[in-house]
Amino acid sequence: MHIGTTLTQFITEETRRHPQASGDFAALLNDLAVSCKFIGAQVYRGALVGALGSAGTDNVQGEVQKKLDIISNDAILHAMDWTGHLAGMASEEMDDPYSIPNSVPRGKYLLLFDPLDGSSNTDVGISVGTIFSILRAPVAGQDASMNDFLQPGVEQVCAGYALYGSSNMLVYSTGHGVNGFTLDPSIGEYILTHKQMTIPEDTSEYAINMSNHRHWQKPVQRYIDELNQGTEGPRGRNFNMRWVGSMVADVHRILCRGGIFLYPFDQKDPKKPGKLRLLYEANPMSYLVEQAGGAASTGTARILEIQPEGLHQRVPVILGAKNEVERVLSYHQH
Repeated sequence: MHIGTTLTQFITEETRRHPQASGDFAALLNDLAVSCKFIGAQVYRGALVGALGSAGTDNVQGEVQKKLDIISNDAILHAMDWTGHLAGMASEEMDDPYSIPNSVPRGKYLLLFDPLDGSSNTDVGISVGTIFSILRAPVAGQDASMNDFLQPGVEQVCAGYALYGSSNMLVYSTGHGVNGFTLDPSIGEYILTHKQMTIPEDTSEYAINMSNHRHWQKPVQRYIDELNQGTEGPRGRNFNMRWVGSMVADVHRILCRGGIFLYPFDQKDPKKPGKLRLLYEANPMSYLVEQAGGAASTGTARILEIQPEGLHQRVPVILGAKNEVERVLSYHQH
């Protein structure tokens, strides 16, 4: 019986297309995959090993941390800090960039990650995941400064996520389309199962938290109201709503079967123009969505072109089916 294309084989074959490649990047991705296998195992065993529930601490955004947030964060730091491929790491769970140990050589890449996106859902068995973004260090071989991480999303050399749901999946892109791999627990390897994932330009499915309707700006209220009017409204057809509340799960559904996802600007808290973090969530997911033929915007700007101003900057996010995203943009311009 043929195993299928493993992640290691796929990465190796991708690397061969670039004769100048040193192999550092391939090794970095393989090391990251190991940490995703570990985190997935912890998520699946959560209640059995006492890993569910609150850790009794807050992260840099003032959100209550789950035990699995801390376990996942530590897992990635310690799977990656010894490798010599990185000049620095930044995590959604940490105020400042993580310093690579003194004994380890500095590499040429930067890793930014949300160790366990949607972790509030772990206690109820809903899909969660790890989101990652890889940038080139402006100066290889030395410690990364804070500013080195503040690169617009177009500069990403790789972005992806691991989904811990009905199966453990790794989905990523290096700028040549989006491919998905499913972990085969019997051999401990990710196998290529979703080749060149694409998002249709049109859709009849949207994902949004309707409870915030009263806080949205008029263009988004107009757009969602039109969808909800169905065949009687200006769109002349019915739309379905799907909302998991775990970004990895919602974006994964869009990559698999299309749709539009909105976490728009709202007036609920003027100090937080959006809820999702530019560097750890919006940029990597927008990169994947664009690579799959979709679009990603704040409502007024292409997400991947935003110049970050801080490690934990938040932005509104509208992404998915190209024609629907463009319609929302057109409503913002009127």
